[in-house]
Amino acid sequence: MQTRLWRDSELRRSDMAADRLGDGGGGSSGDGGGFRFPEYEIPELNTKPFLVKALGKLWKERLVGARDFSLEPPAPGSLTGAGGGEEDAAVAEDLGCSLETATELSLVCGLDKLKYCEEEDDPEVIPEDTNLVTLGLRKRALEHREETITVDRICRQETFAYEMESHAIGKKPSNPADLVNEGELILTLNIFYPVIFSKHKERKPYQTLLVLGSQKLTELRDSFCCASDLQIGGEFSSTPDQAPEHTSKDLYKSAFFYFEGTFYNDRRYPECRDLSRTIIEWSESHDRGYGKFQSAKMEDFTFNDLYIKLGFPYLYCHQGDCEHVVIITDIRLVHHDDCLDKTLYPLLTKKHWLWTRKCFVCKMYTARWVTNNDCFAPEDPCFFCDVCFRMLHYDSEGNKLGEFLAYPYVDPGTFN
Repeated sequence: MQTRLWRDSELRRSDMAADRLGDGGGGSSGDGGGFRFPEYEIPELNTKPFLVKALGKLWKERLVGARDFSLEPPAPGSLTGAGGGEEDAAVAEDLGCSLETATELSLVCGLDKLKYCEEEDDPEVIPEDTNLVTLGLRKRALEHREETITVDRICRQETFAYEMESHAIGKKPSNPADLVNEGELILTLNIFYPVIFSKHKERKPYQTLLVLGSQKLTELRDSFCCASDLQIGGEFSSTPDQAPEHTSKDLYKSAFFYFEGTFYNDRRYPECRDLSRTIIEWSESHDRGYGKFQSAKMEDFTFNDLYIKLGFPYLYCHQGDCEHVVIITDIRLVHHDDCLDKTLYPLLTKKHWLWTRKCFVCKMYTARWVTNNDCFAPEDPCFFCDVCFRMLHYDSEGNKLGEFLAYPYVDPGTFN
């Protein structure tokens, strides 16, 4: 994020347009309280806070007509120079060159000039006489997989990631009312592991999602799935067959997002609590240098209403103390190649693959139970699948043997 975006002088004049868009509250640069277009700073890693919807409006004003953000794919030949003088004139205007130069650029730099393989060539076939090391390694790996008829874990992860990214590309809704609006903003969010998950909490995102600027924060909160939401409270060593009535997410519905000094609390249900109240009171009890925090309702705000920084770590907290770092890494306009069905957003595009915790006894099945103070287990806590747990801790009639505490366990790897 250390590079400056839109550094040329023409785009710097967009500050004037940004002042016209000012909503009058909390502008980053503060000329008369109006909003100004964000400037990227070299000494810092992140931008100054800016309003998401103002950025989208400025972006659309800078484009050359509605054709630049249309959701209809371009006509064949319109990008290769065969479309005639209209495209060449637009290129000449954008680049500040003559029409003859733009026409020559269209002929030399068209998409048809980027094609290399002949139509009869199959890009999946590796030539026998290749001297490229990478192709040789790929060929040996493919031959090994064909001989052993196995698919290694790395290949499974690559296939999984590809399917996640590609299953919704260019997808259009069956109902025209669900079509994404032209000029809609798409934000890319990386949600990291909980802070207590020390292994990957700093370097690997737990999930990557695409959200629309017009979506409410509650839609992201409802779509995000964490293992702590599915945990079942209570101790069931005496009644392992008792079906739990509720998961933790059903019982503890409170949650908040933190963006730029404001806690957005989920207050949709009567049982929801303001989890940020303790933090705000702690901050106000002494001058701790954090400024004055504010609290708002999550259901009243969309992503377009937020003041944010790109690449800056924010917070999502649920279940009281399960905290996830949230980083907005990209904001852009929707394209005709994107998923155009708004009902599929927030759209999950990437998910980290986790090793599942296996049963301590059979070493085969995923753990379903965790025990404490277990007289039959060599470790504390100890994890068991359902079959091994019952065979070791209960007799044929289902009576409890020995002393132990048993809790249902939801493995994070089950989300793979």
